[in-house]
Amino acid sequence: MPHLYQTFKAVILAIFLVSFAAVAQEQEYTTDELYTQARNAAFEEDDYPKAIALLKAALKKSPDYLEVRVFLGRIYTYSDSLPQARMAFEEVLAKEKGHEEASFAYGNLEFWNDNSEAALKVVNNGLDYHPESENLGLLKAKVLRDLEAYEEATATLQGLLEQNPKLDQARSLLSSINSATAKNAVGLNYEFVYFDERFDDPWHLAALDYIRQTKLGSVAARINFANRFRTDALQFEVDAYPRISDVFYTYVNLGISSDSGIFPQYRAGFSLFSNLPASFEADAGFRYLAFDDDTFVYTLGLGKYYKNYWFNFRTYLTPSDSALSQSYALTVRYYFGGADDFIGARIGTGISPDDNANSALFNGATITRLRSNNLTLFYRKLLGATHVLTAQAGLEDQEYAADSSGLQFSVSVGFIKRF
Repeated sequence: MPHLYQTFKAVILAIFLVSFAAVAQEQEYTTDELYTQARNAAFEEDDYPKAIALLKAALKKSPDYLEVRVFLGRIYTYSDSLPQARMAFEEVLAKEKGHEEASFAYGNLEFWNDNSEAALKVVNNGLDYHPESENLGLLKAKVLRDLEAYEEATATLQGLLEQNPKLDQARSLLSSINSATAKNAVGLNYEFVYFDERFDDPWHLAALDYIRQTKLGSVAARINFANRFRTDALQFEVDAYPRISDVFYTYVNLGISSDSGIFPQYRAGFSLFSNLPASFEADAGFRYLAFDDDTFVYTLGLGKYYKNYWFNFRTYLTPSDSALSQSYALTVRYYFGGADDFIGARIGTGISPDDNANSALFNGATITRLRSNNLTLFYRKLLGATHVLTAQAGLEDQEYAADSSGLQFSVSVGFIKRF
């Protein structure tokens, strides 16, 4: 028994010594080592609670280590603990007025959470102490753009470019602001359509647009030209996107043509769009096409922004006495920069009333029985500040009559000038 008791005491002592050594070793971490561990926990392990605990331990050792406190505020921001993040940034700015990194991180927090006026106040305070800060200058320009203070945003960016002509972010942002402030635009588009079976002659389609930005939304007047079946025809259209509120806006279309065999004699369209939480957007509406018979097409769409991507799923439903025609399309865009810099693809089945190349297929009762599979690739690029280039290529396996189908190839190019 004495031997067993001595062995037990030795084991307990060993456990105590190991635990004490571990605690002592943990307590011996320097502030910088704890800061490094916190960054690793946040960025490598994606463990924000652990990072916060390590940063608090570091600040307990060094309460005036402002870089650590700024990072604590950033982690609180990333984990949506906004009151704690604001408190951390305020503590830094109380210790060092206009602290550059704290002002930048605090300004971003408010900007990301739609508090642009508060963000501007924070950024301006930082620039009072760091007038040559590129990060604060760029953030100020973004905030001013969001507040639609375009002249002040332009002046801020021009100052940054005078300071550093190689600052590409400033140049890109300046281009987007120039585009946003342009009230007018003229566009020209040409499309060539070739058929391997369906028709001997290709189709030629062209459009000339004039677009005007108004307080209620954009309005566009368009002249469409088509050469189909060796016959020329014109169509006149008006598109408008009236805004109802920050959540809702609409699409309205009216069109007329003198040749109901090439274009519908009359066309109209309406959709109601809603901006939903989590970067979703939904819409519902109809299209009306008047050929020999009147055709109503109903549409539903759901879109989602995710990082640099935009996804949209859309369906068109065309009822008739005997059947329901259904078409579906999935569109994906990848944005390189602003709204005019992206590549994309669309894959779908069925026929769309918004596609001028195939709108003539709605002339007759066979629309509910026709089948189509299609793929389209497109590209849009902002050139300079006010010029936009567009390009598109499509391939479609189109059924144009019962048990008859053929391939349809299309290529289009377009150019837009804003002023």
